[in-house]
Amino acid sequence: MLTMLSEKIGISYPIFLVIAGLLIGVIPGMPHIQLEPDWVFLIFLPPLLYEAAWNTSWKDFWASRRAIGLLSIGLVVFTATAVAYITHALIPGFTLAMGFVLGGIISPPDAVAATSVLHGLKVPKRVVTILEGESLVNDASSLIVFRVALATIETGNFVLWKAGADFLMVAAMGVIIGLAIAHVLYVVHRFFPTTPSIDTALTFISPYLMYVTAEHFHYSGVLAVVSGGLFLSFRAHELFTYQSRMQTNYVWQTVVFLLNGIVFILIGLQLPEVIEGLNEYTVTEVVSYAVIISIVTILIRIIWVFPSTYIPRMLFKSVREKEVRPAWQPVFIVAWSGMRGVVSLASALAIPLLVNGKAFPHRDLFLFITFVVILFTLVFQGLSLPYLIKWLKIEDNGDNLERENALMNSRLATVSLDYMKSNYDGEIQDFEPFRLLKERYEKIIEMADYKLLHSDDDTSVSYVRKYRTMLLEIIDVKRDEILKLREERTCSNEMIKTKEHELDLEEARLRRSP
Repeated sequence: MLTMLSEKIGISYPIFLVIAGLLIGVIPGMPHIQLEPDWVFLIFLPPLLYEAAWNTSWKDFWASRRAIGLLSIGLVVFTATAVAYITHALIPGFTLAMGFVLGGIISPPDAVAATSVLHGLKVPKRVVTILEGESLVNDASSLIVFRVALATIETGNFVLWKAGADFLMVAAMGVIIGLAIAHVLYVVHRFFPTTPSIDTALTFISPYLMYVTAEHFHYSGVLAVVSGGLFLSFRAHELFTYQSRMQTNYVWQTVVFLLNGIVFILIGLQLPEVIEGLNEYTVTEVVSYAVIISIVTILIRIIWVFPSTYIPRMLFKSVREKEVRPAWQPVFIVAWSGMRGVVSLASALAIPLLVNGKAFPHRDLFLFITFVVILFTLVFQGLSLPYLIKWLKIEDNGDNLERENALMNSRLATVSLDYMKSNYDGEIQDFEPFRLLKERYEKIIEMADYKLLHSDDDTSVSYVRKYRTMLLEIIDVKRDEILKLREERTCSNEMIKTKEHELDLEEARLRRSP
């Protein structure tokens, strides 16, 4: 209901669900819900990360690896360090180790928040690729920083080289475990007699298997899921039949929608639990600390993104040759898209109640600051992002997609036509259905060549889009006629459902075309 309402009023649903959960949580008499961090890490995180990895293009991910690495590793460490020193100076009794714990908690932007806010907005594809790629890896690096800082508080020892070595070992072994399990699953999908239902079930087992195995050996479960998901996604065309692909996609869309909805509304519902433990602080103190740190996290990202985008181009000729210098507007959108989410809250809740037999210092303050940072970045940045994109006049130039679509249609129709002529030439001459199909492919090639030839002609592009609009309108007309046939009981229910499904697939193809 809340998601439908968010669609109606035009607000991204993660933002709306957090606000709704916040309002529901303060209603008198409402039961307090305590979010267990183990539930988030074990139940929610693996499938959400796996789905994000599955829908990420490995080619685009690898092409943007420098930008993604600088954000998902460099920015996380930079944010954690800056937050550590600022909180150490700002909050009485806050040690540097505690500051690094907080920095590790609030450093990673949320994958779902960024992509859902950008959904439907016309932004360059590279911006979306960088943000999605960043959100796949930054959870792992932030959790490693968090664990190292927490261990420092518990043991009282911190050795820089050892922390760096642990970081690399945890990350590398997580990737190796994820890829190893992905190869086993590849063999099962590819060579065993699976059905669409078995394939779908295996895709749900996969992320949990990767995550639990890696975490059992104290390595990065996040990187295990991401690396395994990217590998299987890259090989998906070899693994699944069309039935498996369709069933898996539909089921995953529903499950991920439910998981995201639950996670974001649970964030809002945590406020009463967070506030209960703040008795030793005044309202002014905790609010001022939280707001200052929220603003700092936003500024840190902006300070990092611009130099990391332009300085490598200034220093390295190879970067200048491979990549076009980006305008500052899309770079600013990347810098502004730092909305925090459920991983930050789960990390804060994972702070132990006791350390060395004593209450963990400032634990309730950690929770409150984390909650406010999530709320501040998600609501303030998330709500302002569409207006910023419009104000900065950022648009995604879809010409490349139009050309790619036309080129692919031409190539596919050409090979289909060549195959028909080589194997069914006699039937084409003698039977009308074969001849009509041949003419259809010839028309597809003709239309694709026309698009490629006139891709820069605004009038031609307008007519092509009007042509697609006409086809969609014809589908609506066909649906109206199917409705009449159903009322007249002229055709069987099975035939009506078959034709409706055909129209659904045709509409999906037209609406997904650039």
